[in-house]
Amino acid sequence: MAQVNGYFRISIRDNGTFIVIYPPKEDGKPVRFEMIDAYLTKWRIGYDKKVLSDALGKIKEKTELRLTAEKIHPMDESAIVTIDTNHTQAEIVLFPPAEGRALMSRDEIIGELVRGGVKYGLQEDVLNALMTERVFCTPIILAKATPPIEGKDAKITYHFNTDLTAKPKMLEDGSVDFHTLDTICPVRAGDLLAELEPAVQGRPGIDVCGKPIRPTKVNNLILRHANRIHLSEDGLKMYSDVNGHVSLVDDKVFVSDTYEVPADVDSSTGDITCEGNVLVKGNVRTGFKIDAKGDVIVNGVVEGAEIHAGGQIILMRGIQGMSRGKLIANGNVISKFIESAEVISKYGYVQSEAIMHSQVSAKTDVIVGGKKGFITGGSTRCSQMIEAKTVGSNMGTQTLLEVGVDPTIAEEFRRLEKQIPELEAEKESATQNIVLLAKKLKQGEQLPVDKILLLKQSQKRVAEIDAQIEEIDNRLDELQDDMEMKENGMIRVSQTAYSGCKITISGAVYYVKSEISHTRFVKDRGDVKLDVY
Repeated sequence: MAQVNGYFRISIRDNGTFIVIYPPKEDGKPVRFEMIDAYLTKWRIGYDKKVLSDALGKIKEKTELRLTAEKIHPMDESAIVTIDTNHTQAEIVLFPPAEGRALMSRDEIIGELVRGGVKYGLQEDVLNALMTERVFCTPIILAKATPPIEGKDAKITYHFNTDLTAKPKMLEDGSVDFHTLDTICPVRAGDLLAELEPAVQGRPGIDVCGKPIRPTKVNNLILRHANRIHLSEDGLKMYSDVNGHVSLVDDKVFVSDTYEVPADVDSSTGDITCEGNVLVKGNVRTGFKIDAKGDVIVNGVVEGAEIHAGGQIILMRGIQGMSRGKLIANGNVISKFIESAEVISKYGYVQSEAIMHSQVSAKTDVIVGGKKGFITGGSTRCSQMIEAKTVGSNMGTQTLLEVGVDPTIAEEFRRLEKQIPELEAEKESATQNIVLLAKKLKQGEQLPVDKILLLKQSQKRVAEIDAQIEEIDNRLDELQDDMEMKENGMIRVSQTAYSGCKITISGAVYYVKSEISHTRFVKDRGDVKLDVY
């Protein structure tokens, strides 16, 4: 280890105290004024800063300057230890002794490290080299942390289609082919459905202060599944027990058989609840309900009925909801037409050829195409894109289109907001009980057993309500952040947007006051921008 950077030494003579400055060698760096100033300040040596600073800028060879006429007490070698902000390494800078004074011993250098906070990671080879050949006024890494060994996240590989964004095929005439959707995954008994690669835990390291450095937390996963599925003995492979259809909902695998209704869902069948898929070859009549863990396919028309599906809802003809029909699916909703109904796709898209006077929301997109391709009346919401040929009507029908905020997040936000005043009212009632009963106890009144029980229950309930409100407030903050992060929603109208339409994109609002053709609505710098194409 050779001296390359410039350095300095203090020399005490009969006529005062001098500084001897040595220039760098080869590609070394000159000694910095700040380093000299810190050293001289530490030892309380007075000097002319301007003279020294000017001299440093001109030095090309060994130079001596008198700092003061005063003879100071000569100093031994000293050191400064610095630990970086992450405690991953510690540097030492050695300052040479005054002429004739002693160098630090190995134990003294280690002592400086300890006083500086270093407890681990001494670089023995570097210290040995330093003891053999000194290097002054140069930061030297003398301690290093042992970094953690990072682990590996668990990984699940699914051996079936988990993409809920697959769209139905469009025919040459522009209509949707509802007969070849290719969105249901068939499976046979014994088929391998998924494989798990377990997480590998990391090992902690140690920083130079002797404290552990935690590795990044790994993500552990398990193979989650419903009935008709089994795992291998080691829990790493998943197999189907039956012939049916497989789907992935909220990271849980479902294999389900299909329940067929040969005609209508009506008084002859009653409401239908099914653990698998449901295929209705007729219509779903008003007032009846289908609740399926898998997909629901209806070949006929859905009237003022209610359908809930853990997978997709596919209506070959459509829904005439009569303002009471509901379609609620975890997956996609595909319907020939949607009229006077509420339609929710929690995690997928909604696709139709016409939406009339309905409340429609989707996790991703709402696509309205085919021969008609119009949205009239009601509200249509999704997080990414609404696409239609026409929106509104030439009669000025009030029509709301909103993108940029996940409807499920917005709905949860509104629901939680309503809970807070309800909880606060309950808390106020319980608090009144507490105050009244506590006052009676303070006055020396002996309460009956039921009143004492009421006091304890009220106190417990107040604590529970406070915890609930805090939890709701935290969740509202998270939801608010999620809603504010979305800025990339788009509404695309390939033909006409009529007056009466309200366009909302991530909170920015635009009212259509006159007909607009071939337009994309996007958010730009806080406002809705019209992009004609």
